[in-house]
Amino acid sequence: MFVTLVHVHVKADHVADFIDATRANHEGSIGEPGNIRFDVLQSADDPTRFVLYEAFRDEAGAVAHKATSHYEVWRDTVADWMAEPRRGVRYSGVAAGGSTE
Repeated sequence: MFVTLVHVHVKADHVADFIDATRANHEGSIGEPGNIRFDVLQSADDPTRFVLYEAFRDEAGAVAHKATSHYEVWRDTVADWMAEPRRGVRYSGVAAGGSTE
């Protein structure tokens, strides 16, 4: 499993816009053949901070994701809304799964 946590700090006046654009990217991403999970998390303490949890079967799936039109549209749309550059941190999946309740 190829996992990236993308840390995003959004300008306060673009939080709602960012959420809308990121939902569209999320919907496209979860339909990709190599995608295992794609979560969008917003900080409870600071609503301008987000983490995107992206899990793909392998590195090829993650690379293919960055070539999709929904990712490219998202990347270009949100670029000016960032308070600072987004930061992706790579992880290796050790254990996953659990209840959806």
